[in-house]
Amino acid sequence: MGLDIGGTKVLGGVVDPGGDVLALARRDTPADDAAKMQRLILEVIGELADAHEIDAIGIGAAGWIDAKRSTVLFSPNLAWRNEPLRDEITRYVQVPVAVENDANVAAWAEFQFGAAADANDSMIMITIGTGVGGAIVLGGELVRGANGIAGELGHMLAVPDGNPCGCGRLGCLEQYASGNALVRRAQHLAAQDPSRANQLLELSGGSADAITGLMVTQAAKAGDPVAREAFEQLGYWLGNGLADLVQILDPQVLVLGGGVIDAGDLLLHPTQEAYVKALAQRGRLPTAEIRGALLGNTAGVVGAADLARRP
Repeated sequence: MGLDIGGTKVLGGVVDPGGDVLALARRDTPADDAAKMQRLILEVIGELADAHEIDAIGIGAAGWIDAKRSTVLFSPNLAWRNEPLRDEITRYVQVPVAVENDANVAAWAEFQFGAAADANDSMIMITIGTGVGGAIVLGGELVRGANGIAGELGHMLAVPDGNPCGCGRLGCLEQYASGNALVRRAQHLAAQDPSRANQLLELSGGSADAITGLMVTQAAKAGDPVAREAFEQLGYWLGNGLADLVQILDPQVLVLGGGVIDAGDLLLHPTQEAYVKALAQRGRLPTAEIRGALLGNTAGVVGAADLARRP
C-alpha cells in the first residue's frame, strides 16, 4: 500500500508489483491537527486493508524526513514537527512501514514505471507546483543525503540577492520557476500593459490581481502575449536550473512534474530552449533529455508502495 499525504489530501492505494493501482481511498487533510491526521491515515489504511492483503505500507509525506525514514522532522504545510510517523502507524498495523518525502516517492514512481522507466542508472525530477520540489536518483537509488533531506532543488540559488524565499534565502529558483512565480509575473505584466493581456484580463474579470495559474495557462493556449511571456520567463529560469544540475550530476533523464506541467509545450518548449543554450559548449556530448512526467496524481501512491517493498 502507498499513501500520499500533502496539504490537501490523504490518498491511499493498493499497488501491484508492476505499478498498477488496484484500489484507491481518499480523505481531506486536516492540515492543522496532527492527531486527526493520524486517525485519517489509519482510516484509509483500514479501508484498503479490509479488501486487500497488504505486505507493506509506504507513506509519502510532504516535509523533511529523517535518514531512518521514520520521522517527519518538519512539514511547512502540515502540523508535523518531529512527528514519529512510522512508529505511530506501526502500533496499529502488522506489516512494515516506511516514511519517505513526497517528492522522492513521486520521482521513484516515474523512474520505475513512468517517464524515466527506460533509464537504468539516474534521473533528476523537478516538480513545478505552488513551489519547486525535486528528487535525485543516482546509481539506481534515491539520493537522500546524510540527514535524509537531499533534493531540495527549488532552493538552489538562481539570482544573487533576488526575491525573498520562504526558506529565508534570497533568489531561490522557487521564486522564479514555480506556479506562484508564473502568476506573479503574469499579474505584473498585465497591470503594466493591459493591452497585451486581453484574454488574460477577460478571464480574470479585468483585474490583474485576480489572475490565477489556471487562467495563465488558458490564456497562453489562446495566444495571449502576456501569458505566453510569463511561461517563457518560467522556462528560462527552469532551463538554466536544469543545466546546472546536469553539469554537476550528469543524469540519464530529466523529468518535469507538478501541476504546471499540464501546460505542456507552453512550459517544455522555453525550458528546452534555455537548457540547450545554457549547455552550448557541451553540444558534442550526450546530455539528459527533458521529459514530462507521466503518472499524474497517483505517482506518490505508486512510488511510496514500491519503496515499501524494498529494504
